[in-house]
Amino acid sequence: MSVPGPSSLVLTASVARRYYLDGRSKIEIAEEFGLSRFKVARLIDTARSTGLVRIEFHFPGELDLDLSSRLQTAFGLRHSVVVDSPEDDPEVLRQHLGRAAADLLSEVVTAEDVLGLAWARSLMAMRTALTSLAPCEVVQLTGALSRPDVDESAIELVRDVARKGNGPAFFFYAPMILPDAATAAVLRRQLEIERAMKRYPRVTVAVVGVGSWEPRHSTVVDALTPAERREIRALGVRAELSGIQIDEQGDPVATPLTDRTIGITAEQLRAVPDVVGIVYDSSKAAAVRAALRGGYLKSLVTHASMARELLAGADDPR
Repeated sequence: MSVPGPSSLVLTASVARRYYLDGRSKIEIAEEFGLSRFKVARLIDTARSTGLVRIEFHFPGELDLDLSSRLQTAFGLRHSVVVDSPEDDPEVLRQHLGRAAADLLSEVVTAEDVLGLAWARSLMAMRTALTSLAPCEVVQLTGALSRPDVDESAIELVRDVARKGNGPAFFFYAPMILPDAATAAVLRRQLEIERAMKRYPRVTVAVVGVGSWEPRHSTVVDALTPAERREIRALGVRAELSGIQIDEQGDPVATPLTDRTIGITAEQLRAVPDVVGIVYDSSKAAAVRAALRGGYLKSLVTHASMARELLAGADDPR
């Protein structure tokens, strides 16, 4: 018997929660989740037969089903995976989130999908944990950023993930940030970069990280000079994802960095049907909220304290 993936577990838990704790009827649950009454009945039976529902939600593992379900409902997410992991060691936390994200991709990505990957340390952890993937196209969404603590690039990320499913990989050799807009424009016309970028409108699932516009909270911010950081912050930028700079409301902000960046645009990322954000460090919760407000993130893989922080501000009118 195959082990259900995290998305199936969260859906089962959400349906069971509505039925057993909220007192909703099967018809009401079916309407809320866009399921048939028979599917709802099967999920409730599964919750009982597998021991998921006893007196309380129970799953013997790192997945916090209650927080996952609440986060999914609060933000209308396609997929929500919250891990209950030790948070005092960032490397261990990234490994746990990477494994959760890898399990989610293995479950939801099909051969018909086009998978886009941005550069982020959390995605490197996902690549390491990934054991299987449908044979889909895998596309590099951003250039690479050089960091002294990471000796792997976006190229290895895309190539290795594609190998797990024996699908084609579209990658390119380029930094994410160029010295000036003219150099970036020339590079975008380079054959491999142009070939990858032409596939951006076809991406159906993307995986990204989210950074706060503060030093040590974003690899993009860390790649800039202090003067550049201050100049861009003065323009209203409070967060970035895949190099896309956004304000507190999630609206993209054009800055001197925008035309110097090699990667997917704000409009293109918003158009992707499912963008999975691997987010951690609850001090970045405001940045994640901005990305949610802007309509970039459709799914989240995160940890318990971040989930609680996001839920605490879910009704914030800002």
